[in-house]
Amino acid sequence: MPAPRETAVYTHGHHESVLRSHTWRTAANSAAYLLGSLKPHMRILDIGCGPGTITADLAALVPDGHVTGVDRAPGIVEKARATAAGRGLDNADFAVADVHALDYPDDTFCVVHAHQVLQHVGDPVQALREMRRVTKPGGFVAVRDADYAAMTWYPEVSGLDDWLDLYERVARANGGEPDAGRRLRSWALAAGFTDVTATSSTWTYSTPQEREWWSGLWADRTLASEYAERAVEGGHATRERLLAVSRAWREWGEREDGWFAVLHGEVLCRKDA
Repeated sequence: MPAPRETAVYTHGHHESVLRSHTWRTAANSAAYLLGSLKPHMRILDIGCGPGTITADLAALVPDGHVTGVDRAPGIVEKARATAAGRGLDNADFAVADVHALDYPDDTFCVVHAHQVLQHVGDPVQALREMRRVTKPGGFVAVRDADYAAMTWYPEVSGLDDWLDLYERVARANGGEPDAGRRLRSWALAAGFTDVTATSSTWTYSTPQEREWWSGLWADRTLASEYAERAVEGGHATRERLLAVSRAWREWGEREDGWFAVLHGEVLCRKDA
C-alpha cells in the first residue's frame, strides 16, 4: 500500500552514488527553460536544493539579487552551504524546509524553483500551492521533473526493464509519483495557476564516458543506497534481484552502441499580478 501523502520519503537517499548525479547538475543542463526569465535583481527560492550546484549557479546569475536554497535533509543543506562558500558567493543562504508548508510570508520571492522534487513529495498540488503562495504577483514558479516510464534506451539489455519496474514500485510505495514529468501541467492547473507554459527536455548519455558514469552510478545505487534498502525491506526485491539489476547496468554501460535518454517535463507558471 502506498505511504500516506504526508509521510512520503525521498526514495534515493543521499548515498555517494546519488550525490554523484546531483553534483553534476547545473542551471544550464537542468534549468535552461527558466534562465531566460531571470533578472539580475531577483530573489529566488530553490526548493530541494540538494548539494547546491544549481542553487549556486542561480545565485551567480542574479548578482544583485539573492537565492535561498532549502532541503528537508539537514546534512545535505550543509553540503549546499559549502558549495556556495567554495564559489565565493555572498548572495545565497540555506535552510531546512518542507515544501508542503514553507516558513515564508506570502509574496516573498520573484522565482520559486524546484528540480526533481515533485516526484518525491506526498502532495504535489499542495506543494505547488505553497510555491505559488510565496511567489510575488507576476513572478514565476519553475518546476522540472523526470518521467521514468518515458525513459528509453538501447540496446535492450536483459534486466533494465526489471530495473524500471522495480524503481517505479519502490517510489510509489514511498508515496511518490515517478512519472511526474507528464503530470506537471495538470498539477499546476489544479494548484490554481492559469498562465502555465509546459515544455520538455532530455538528458542523453551515449559517449563512453557518459555511459560509464550513468551506468556506474545506477549499478552502485541499486546495491548500496537507501533506495536499495527500501527495495528489500519493502519486499519489492531480494538481494539477488538487485545484484542482477546492477549487473545489467554494467553490461549496458559497456556496450559500444549504448544510448539512454531521460525525458523531463517542465512548467513555467506565472503568478497572476
